Amino acid sequence: MEDEALRKDELQRKDSLKSAKDEAKNGAAANGDGGDGGDIVLKPKMTLVNGITVIVGSIIGSGIFVSPTGVLINTGSVNMSLIVWIISGLFSMVGAYCYAELGTMIKKSGADYAYIMETFGPFLAFIRLWIECMIVRPCSQAIVALTFSVYVLKPFFPDCQPPEDAARLLAVCCILVLTFINCWDVKWATAVQDIFTYAKLLALFIIIGAGAYFLFRGNTEYFTFDNTKTEVTSLALSFYSGLFAYNGWNYLNFIIEELKDPVKNLPRAIAISCTLVTVVYVFTNVSFYTILSPEEVLGSEAVAVTFADRVFGMFAWTIPVFVALSTFGAVNGILLTSSRLFYAGACEGQMPEILTMIQIQRLTPTPAVLIMALLSMLYLTVSDIFALINYVGFATWLSIGAAVLCLPWLRWKQPKLNRPIKVNLIFPILYLIATVFVTVVPMIASPVETGYGCLMILSSIPVYCIFIAWRNKPKWFNRTMVALTRFLQKMLMVVGKTKPAQV
Repeated sequence: MEDEALRKDELQRKDSLKSAKDEAKNGAAANGDGGDGGDIVLKPKMTLVNGITVIVGSIIGSGIFVSPTGVLINTGSVNMSLIVWIISGLFSMVGAYCYAELGTMIKKSGADYAYIMETFGPFLAFIRLWIECMIVRPCSQAIVALTFSVYVLKPFFPDCQPPEDAARLLAVCCILVLTFINCWDVKWATAVQDIFTYAKLLALFIIIGAGAYFLFRGNTEYFTFDNTKTEVTSLALSFYSGLFAYNGWNYLNFIIEELKDPVKNLPRAIAISCTLVTVVYVFTNVSFYTILSPEEVLGSEAVAVTFADRVFGMFAWTIPVFVALSTFGAVNGILLTSSRLFYAGACEGQMPEILTMIQIQRLTPTPAVLIMALLSMLYLTVSDIFALINYVGFATWLSIGAAVLCLPWLRWKQPKLNRPIKVNLIFPILYLIATVFVTVVPMIASPVETGYGCLMILSSIPVYCIFIAWRNKPKWFNRTMVALTRFLQKMLMVVGKTKPAQV
């Protein structure tokens, strides 16, 4: 009887899916958005310029405005901190170069997750998926949203820090607004990304211009190696903050199915974006130190605001506005790309089926966007931004190192794969050596944060065993999941895609 009831439930569910898909095809055809035969899929709508703004907009968020403090704490001197910024940029460029080969060889949304799935199989791929979906992405989005709140509220609290509850509430509002935009239309989301990327670059160019003026006037007194810390552990922690600021260079790989002509546009977007960001970051830091002493930087949680107060006088309010726009755009970039990772994982059967589904009228992965937003708001309960950066840093570079390892492994195991771009193997080897440094050394210097990071990673194992590896689950569990999926489908008006998007 139970088997028969379950079969009836499944047949009912399939009928409702067919009817929803028919409705979606008609709606998509009417809107001119349908694919071949009116299939419900994510469409390749993004140009090279969109790709560049996704990467630049995702990288330049809170990092350049928060991380100068974190880098300086662990280096001790201005000159050493600048060296860390330059090396972090070069390190990110090498990683991005490796990802250009992986992205043009394995043209699937999901980036690291798709590469590890193809190379090492479902278990390690799930661990990567768990780290990224449960720790890195929502945690990063919480950090950037909190920074957005601090910069928006700072002009109202010039002599003290904004109230924590107010900052968190504003961060929640930021995430909710962008969640609506990403659920409504991909074109809206990419338009927001374009506009706010130009705004943040304008803000940084203003800061760089002011810094160049003071540099030519001879304001170089703080550019020294005085008080440089020589401990290996301190330097490794400084790279956590520096690399956090560059986090996002691989985000376009996550939405490659929505990029036009990815073989040509992916490597171009990566090269242009990483070079631009590295130059902007280094010169922005130089500008800060033409006016601010190391003590002033260490004492400020909003370095750009402190800089603006000293330089722009009555127009100082413009910089916090631009910085708020910058971080707002970065939250959008993280949300846009991260939701596609949930979607890619669900398409492989390693996330709930509801996350594979697309809104029948808007053609957006609405369930994936919503779950990303909910997890990010959960991380907003943690108020220590630098602790969050350490959690993210350990998990991020461990996972990206595993993805870069796919490149030499596939060269060995599958040499005949089509590779439009072929990277010299010295680059992934150098990247892997550096990854070992920035993940192993901080385990000694910061054992509590890395311990929590390890526990979060290990938590993926029981989840994998129970929800994926265990095939013969109780009938009541399957029936409950079918009913819940059907309920969410009706509430969100979503259906599963009918075929993979063509790339």
